[in-house]
Amino acid sequence: MNGVYLLIATFFIIAVILVTVVLVLLSKHKYKKLRQEVETLDKEKNLIASTPVLSELAKVESIVKNDKMEEKYKNWQKRFEVIKDEKVNLINDMINELDISTSQKHYKNVDQKLAKVEMEIYKVRESANELLGEIKEITVSEEKYRSIVTKLKAKYRKLMNEFTTHKDDYEEIQEAIELQFENIEKRFLDFEHRMEKNEYDEVVHIVKALDTMIDHMGIVVVEVPNLVLMAQKLIPKRIEEILATSKEMTDNGYNLEYLNIEYNMEECNKNINTIMDRIRVLNLVDCMFDLKTMLDYLDTIFNSFDEERLARKSYEEMVAPFEKKLRKTNRIMKDIYNQLDDIKNIYDLSDDDLKELNELKERLEIAINDYKELLRVKENKEKPYSYLYKQLEVENNILQELEVNLDNSLKSLGSMYDDEIRAREQLEDIQDLLKQCKVKIRSYKLPIIINNYFIELSEANEAIDEIIKELNKKPIMIKVLNTRVDTARDLVLKLYNTTTDMIKTAQLAEMAIVYGNRYRSEMIEIDRGLDNAEMLYHKGDYKDALEVSLSSIELIEADIHKKLLDLYQES
Repeated sequence: MNGVYLLIATFFIIAVILVTVVLVLLSKHKYKKLRQEVETLDKEKNLIASTPVLSELAKVESIVKNDKMEEKYKNWQKRFEVIKDEKVNLINDMINELDISTSQKHYKNVDQKLAKVEMEIYKVRESANELLGEIKEITVSEEKYRSIVTKLKAKYRKLMNEFTTHKDDYEEIQEAIELQFENIEKRFLDFEHRMEKNEYDEVVHIVKALDTMIDHMGIVVVEVPNLVLMAQKLIPKRIEEILATSKEMTDNGYNLEYLNIEYNMEECNKNINTIMDRIRVLNLVDCMFDLKTMLDYLDTIFNSFDEERLARKSYEEMVAPFEKKLRKTNRIMKDIYNQLDDIKNIYDLSDDDLKELNELKERLEIAINDYKELLRVKENKEKPYSYLYKQLEVENNILQELEVNLDNSLKSLGSMYDDEIRAREQLEDIQDLLKQCKVKIRSYKLPIIINNYFIELSEANEAIDEIIKELNKKPIMIKVLNTRVDTARDLVLKLYNTTTDMIKTAQLAEMAIVYGNRYRSEMIEIDRGLDNAEMLYHKGDYKDALEVSLSSIELIEADIHKKLLDLYQES
């Protein structure tokens, strides 16, 4: 039992010791944490005390130049003294109190005290920053605007030097530019005056105005010489050249009314005066654009002059060949129509042929009338050469097309005559070939001529007669004639081939029978075959006679066909 009590007592002691250790450790941790927070607050206090208010106030002191600024300066000094001597000291006392409480480990209400110090430091810091901002607004503005104006003065002096060096380039605009420079100088003086009074609200406007004015003068100094040169010299000279050229060309027969030169040049002069009025008051907006636009327009006038000169040259080069071509085409057309009745009597012209010719004639008459009108317009100088040349080009293209179509019509008419001549020549050739067929038949006295041959002969003769009839007609139907010639030629050629083949076959059959007679006594089959061949030959069946005789002889001579052909060639 005693052992149990002893064990319980031991556990209790150990527990007490552990709790004590934990409490001691927690106390040390809290102390350490509080010390760190106090040190942090002390550092933040010191930062407030070290704000650059004093240095900025020193800068202000050097630029105080009026009572108003003096009052502001004293107010800032006073506010800074309150922060430094009262509020920072109060914070210092609060931190010392916290430090003592922490050292003595009096932790009661310590969190509340920390919060109060933090809040006080925040308020004082904000007050110090606000004060510093007000002061810097003055010091920074002074430095800022001094720096800007220094650069503006340098830019101004550069522009002034450029203007002075090339003063003569500005012609009558000199006084206006000088006046603007004087206004800029007045603005610089106004700037100094406002800076003396520390009137920074006005300084801002003055600096902006100076920047705008100097930028504008930069444009003026650069552009005005060019603008004056263009407006008072280049463009007026171009206008004079245009007027002189226009008069010269008009005197030489050019129609330039469509360009409306006098009115447009007068308008150009008015525009120049308007632009110069703007330049004189240094209003350069769109001046360069307007002048360049005017120059471009004047260039188009010169281009139009060149186009008219070129058009005249091209017109004069084209007109002679055109007239020659027109006269030739008209003469050919007249010749065709003078001979048209004779042609119609000789040849059967189609409605399409006649329609095409009539259309060509009408189109030619229109072309002639159009050209006459063009000559009238030219003679009266009603239109410029650019118009005349374009119209002549149109008429020339029309005439070229007419030439092609007329040439095709002439070829068509010519082909009719050619076809007639060719038909007569071919008729002679066909008749000659037919004669050859008759001569061949007569020269080789065949035992019999089959009826089919006489049918072909009759067809060939009839076809030739049809050609002769067609040639004797008035008018000749060329298409029908060509058909007749083709038909007759085909039939006579067929007859010629038939004649040649028949004679050749008959000759070969006769040769084969004669050749085979040597073998009659040797083989009864050959003797019988040759008898049959002879019978066929005398009936006029020459092809079968040849085949039967060859078949019989082949019983002894296998190559008889080739041998026989060789003998035929040699005969």
